[in-house]
Amino acid sequence: MGFFLETLIGGLMAGMLYSLVALGFVLIFKASGVFNFAQGAMVLFAALAMARFSEWIPQWLGLESKLLANLIAFAIATACMFALAWLIERLVLRYLVNQEGATLLMATLGISYFLDGLGQSLFGSNVYQIDIGMPKDPLFLFESMFEGGVLINQEDIVAAIIAACLVALLSLFFQKTSTGRALRAVADDHQAAQSIGIPLNRIWVIVWCVAGITALVAGIIWGSKLGVQFSLTTVALRALPVVILGGLTSVPGAIIGGLIIGVGEKLSEIYIGPLVGGGIEIWFAYVLALVFLLFRPQGLFGEKIIDRV
Repeated sequence: MGFFLETLIGGLMAGMLYSLVALGFVLIFKASGVFNFAQGAMVLFAALAMARFSEWIPQWLGLESKLLANLIAFAIATACMFALAWLIERLVLRYLVNQEGATLLMATLGISYFLDGLGQSLFGSNVYQIDIGMPKDPLFLFESMFEGGVLINQEDIVAAIIAACLVALLSLFFQKTSTGRALRAVADDHQAAQSIGIPLNRIWVIVWCVAGITALVAGIIWGSKLGVQFSLTTVALRALPVVILGGLTSVPGAIIGGLIIGVGEKLSEIYIGPLVGGGIEIWFAYVLALVFLLFRPQGLFGEKIIDRV
């Protein structure tokens, strides 16, 4: 039972991180109808900015406090993601309003490759570390209940708490603020939102900024765990089944889908993997996503599309 709980908790922790990346897809799709294939590149670019500025700031300003240097680096990286969001709207999206979905998809692919090249040009192509003080030592819980206790990585706990806090803030933002309500109005109907005076271009900038912040937090967490390297863009591919499972238009769906995928990967690898030769964790999420595409293509919480003729 203790080993099962250990696997279950590890899956939940991984699922929260998947959800964090999936949120970027959902937020942009809800507001603009664009499936943003550049989300992985945004995570990488944000993580590179954080890693390099946290390294450069102490040299430039002569700071000895790592915490202060990280805070300044986070502020600069946030400003970079805001500037990036403004440029994407100004130079790309503004000219693609009401275009076909394939056109918008190709635009985000172009943005993805551009960000990969820009990140390498500005910050270098080595593997960098992000050290924000997250504890690395394992933690043993429930030792009185189970022999040997339940082993949990403290870094995973902190990462899950950060992700949960960000999700809660985003939920409050969408539900309680006028800008959040405007974002939901644009998501429901672009033309109706414009007809009542909601500026579509400004809303797109805001939602890309929010997605940029989400990418920054995800990049910091994944960079702290795995190091900042160009393979970090593949994190977005791990989040695609989460989006399919939860629904492209549902923020709660991204959370629930991430938790299901995270737990399913861990449990299937432990209990089913030995029966099929292992490696099931690599493809489990994609097979589950394929099943949903066949039987419930809108996902668990997505809106069912009904065409009337």
